[in-house]
Amino acid sequence: MLIAVDIGNTNIVLGFLDGSKVVGTYRTTTKANHTSDEYGLMITQFLTLSGLQAGDIDDVIIASVVPNVMHSFRASLIKFLDIDPMIVGPGVRSGVSIRIDDPKSLGADCLADCVGAYYVYGGPVLVADFGTATTFNYVNAKGAIVSGLIAPGINTAAGALWKQTAQLPEVEITRPQSVLATGTKTAMQAGLYYNALGGVERIIRQFREEIGEPFKVVVTGGLGSIFIDDTDMIDVYDPQLMFKGMALIYRRNTSA
Repeated sequence: MLIAVDIGNTNIVLGFLDGSKVVGTYRTTTKANHTSDEYGLMITQFLTLSGLQAGDIDDVIIASVVPNVMHSFRASLIKFLDIDPMIVGPGVRSGVSIRIDDPKSLGADCLADCVGAYYVYGGPVLVADFGTATTFNYVNAKGAIVSGLIAPGINTAAGALWKQTAQLPEVEITRPQSVLATGTKTAMQAGLYYNALGGVERIIRQFREEIGEPFKVVVTGGLGSIFIDDTDMIDVYDPQLMFKGMALIYRRNTSA
């Protein structure tokens, strides 16, 4: 059993993989001040919820964009599971090449997404991940990441709206029933949703215009699911894409 861990700015998401099959996922808040014992207790509780024990785990692979969490989290795995994890980053074979100006600047999460999309769905492919930021990365037919785009995530945009405007409340990010909103809450929800959807479609359209050849569009991330019924520009929504990519990276670096 392999644990794949995505450490993001807002959440840490763990996936328990039996071969290439994701058999359980768990989410906790990212906090830099958690100790290794606190992280270790969380991990063992998640294992228990899945009917697993520490001895059932063969290895761990981590994709992190939060360096100041890594020391405590890595220490928790060593202490509680007796495993020093594989870290997605420089020196790890991914199976794709990175052809952007500064390859080291590509987030480990984006790399795992691209690996998953390219090897599961084929290339060329545009990979969009709806997280704290919404990222778009283009992988060509030869498996090279040649372009990327970063936009504010819909939750990030929503937070800026209500934090900077005293009379606007926090609202749930959801697909509205109509654009014809009749109250403050529904007006915010419709505005956030359709503004984000329009931006996503415009970005995809611009990629198509500038690339000039057909490609798939694969979307992942928790909020990606709310758009798929309102646009024909998304081919696949795969909430487990990153875990699939991490499993592929792990096998590439451990197979004989």
